[in-house]
Amino acid sequence: MATIKQVSELAGVSLATVSRVINDTDQVKPATRAKVEDAMKKLGYRPNFIAQSLASNKSNTVGYVVPELHGSFFGDMLSGSERLLKKAKKHLFIAAGHSNEEDEIKAIESLLGRRCDALILHLEAVSNDYLIELSKDNVDFVVVNRYIPEIADRCISLDNVKGGYIATKTLIRYGHRDIAYISGSLWKSDAADRLAGHKQALQDANIPYNRLRVFEGNFQASSGYEGMLSFLNSGQAPTAVACANDEMAYGAADAIRERGLSIPDDISLVGFDNIEFSRFSHPKLSTVDYPTRAIGETAANWILSRIYGQGPFDATHIFMPELISRDSIAMLKSDKA
Repeated sequence: MATIKQVSELAGVSLATVSRVINDTDQVKPATRAKVEDAMKKLGYRPNFIAQSLASNKSNTVGYVVPELHGSFFGDMLSGSERLLKKAKKHLFIAAGHSNEEDEIKAIESLLGRRCDALILHLEAVSNDYLIELSKDNVDFVVVNRYIPEIADRCISLDNVKGGYIATKTLIRYGHRDIAYISGSLWKSDAADRLAGHKQALQDANIPYNRLRVFEGNFQASSGYEGMLSFLNSGQAPTAVACANDEMAYGAADAIRERGLSIPDDISLVGFDNIEFSRFSHPKLSTVDYPTRAIGETAANWILSRIYGQGPFDATHIFMPELISRDSIAMLKSDKA
């Protein structure tokens, strides 16, 4: 196996220069870099990153735990982080926690066992107490899509209460008062917060909260479909429906169309997340924007600043949602008021 000394001799440069090329640290002239890279190729030299990590106490790898590996929501957040980490010559290891406490803890332990320098954690099942204790164990991590007051400086999140409020408040502004709501699984903090925002918007408009107008889904399209059917079968269809994510809104839309009803003429519909397909659906879905890519980038910047000392971290920890107005909301007709 070729050594770094053989590379330096063949390229006619110092060991330090070869090291700088390998680690891409200090400035190296293009001609010199080309000579070193050519020598490495001829000798079949491959850097021993394990040995380097032992020497520097840094593996230049970041672990990322997400609930699932499918779907545009998680893909956008991951790509936001990966782009910045790749640019900084850091590698990303990804594990899925499947919204299960045991799986999430195993994923964290597995990534730490692989000597990741830090973790980005999008968790749904482990408790706040677990994460607070983890922060005391000299584990470097940042949490996304969750706010924990005790470790607020490690959290990058969206104001989900505000998002739920904006969605329902918009429907109210269009004249709707009989507003149904399809939530995500309410044991998840983001789902509970979005429902809290919905309730607050009703209260502020002096609209009584009716628990029969709430269906607990699971963030999957099928539960949006089931929830909408339950409202349609109740004997009095709502004039508007707010959904805790876009996928459930798509399911709700299918149920509305199957009954021969129109969106938004018969029932107005609003989602949450603003995933890419929302602007291509028919009608185009009005939704609350969740800046997943920006949150992923912010988490990566937190890691690069706090762990690798690459610049200051001066970004926001809590993003503010906004409504993306499209075609699925209409002013309530006078005969339905």
